[in-house]
Amino acid sequence: MSVKEELLKRSGSKCELCGKDSDLNVYEVEPSDGSCEQSILLCNTCQEQIEDSSKIDEKHWNCLNDSMWSEVPAVQVMAYRMLKKMQKQDLLDMLYLEDDVKKWADAAKSDGDEKQFSTVDLNGAKLQAGDTVTIIKDLEVKGAGFTAKRGTAVRNIALTDNPEQIEGRVNGTRIVLLTKFLKKA
Repeated sequence: MSVKEELLKRSGSKCELCGKDSDLNVYEVEPSDGSCEQSILLCNTCQEQIEDSSKIDEKHWNCLNDSMWSEVPAVQVMAYRMLKKMQKQDLLDMLYLEDDVKKWADAAKSDGDEKQFSTVDLNGAKLQAGDTVTIIKDLEVKGAGFTAKRGTAVRNIALTDNPEQIEGRVNGTRIVLLTKFLKKA
């Protein structure tokens, strides 16, 4: 049985991300050995938007609310990558991936996607280690017993593995801050 036949059987002849039942293609989830376990079945619309970030239609990707719960690791990886690319942190926070699947999901970043994964403030300004940022909203710091006040300057920030977070010192305590509440100073 060919990879496409196996994927058609596994998916019920539907796109494994959006559920469309026509124009289906085998898509290897990189890094891949070309096997059924490391490939998914995609419609032309999903494949085109995955391969060209400028064509992303966020309404189309509402389907990830369902497909992110797939038991197929390759589908989980693609759902994770698309949610990350579109910066859907609320859905990413709900998604649980086994350690090996998470490692796979983080493994491949093409040159075109590198821009999507860089750390930026709420205005899209690129942040680098050592920069100074300003908090734009009062933030309750859980576990530390204080509130980081709006307008507080956080100097000499450190970047984390997550492009949506930075580390910085506020009120003498080193904390993690979400970049959506920060503006480059």
